[in-house]
Amino acid sequence: MRVNSLLKYILYKNYVHALKVFSLFSSGDQSFALSHARLAKFIPPGLLGRNGLRRCKFDKIFQFGDSISDTGNLIREGTGGARTAFARPPYGETFFKNATGRCSNGMLMIDYNALAAGLPLLNPYENAAANFRHGVNFAVASSTALSFQALAAKDIVSPVTNSSLDVQLDWMSRHLSSICHSNKDCAKKLKHSLFMVGEIGGNDYNYAFLQGKGIEEVKKMVPEVVSAIRNAVKSKFLSQVTTWLYSHAQYLGFDLANKQKACCGTGGDYDFSIMNMCWGPEVPVCADPSRHISWDGIHLMHEAYRRMAAWLIHSIIPGLKCLY
Repeated sequence: MRVNSLLKYILYKNYVHALKVFSLFSSGDQSFALSHARLAKFIPPGLLGRNGLRRCKFDKIFQFGDSISDTGNLIREGTGGARTAFARPPYGETFFKNATGRCSNGMLMIDYNALAAGLPLLNPYENAAANFRHGVNFAVASSTALSFQALAAKDIVSPVTNSSLDVQLDWMSRHLSSICHSNKDCAKKLKHSLFMVGEIGGNDYNYAFLQGKGIEEVKKMVPEVVSAIRNAVKSKFLSQVTTWLYSHAQYLGFDLANKQKACCGTGGDYDFSIMNMCWGPEVPVCADPSRHISWDGIHLMHEAYRRMAAWLIHSIIPGLKCLY
């Protein structure tokens, strides 16, 4: 059962009023003994109660994307994934006290979104032993919007993973086939689900530039990348949130002097060097992570993601038009 045909069926049957499909541009089972009561204190302020995401009564969340949302898929992709920096400290050390595959020192926006909806943290699809009762995270760090084949045709290599957006959609199709007896049954089971897509697409351009493509060549990729995700992504949403976060850094409790410096890194004006990144030997971690926005010069801190999640949820609640 293909995802696209399923969604078309749901729309045809007028389930659209109940199926909350909303796009955001934005190690081990996640039920690892952290109770929801303990996690609740980390929910962004103002997102509980009748004005929060919980009012929509979602029972499942399905996430697609890249390192902004990956909660442990990449590190489970064969031996190569297990050797990535995200599979070991200092990643995850501030909140989880160990690496979970998240590209941050703690939780990501999808984690806060799930908590705000009253759901457990989403388990990664590649963790076959995990509980997927409340949804699945299909996002893979370093993934692209364009397929491996589409990039190869442009003489661009995806160096870390081939789990592009189309692969993630195939995973979703397989998952639905395993839990649904028919399209009608799937429509019923997805009736109160939230689908979140993004951020994804940035790596397509990153890899092109890193492999010597010029600006004009990369510009020609834009329509194709946008086309790959146009039904799921608000293309400017994440950049708006990031702009808001940096412009309000001082008022949100971040250190103004360090707002563009990496917490885990060294070198230059921004404590970042492509030759000696966070996972390198003897690369220091800042004394107070809560005062920084950037974790490793590429990804953000878990406190920054908490603030961004609050901004995002407040922004999407009106569009969801919850009927419950």
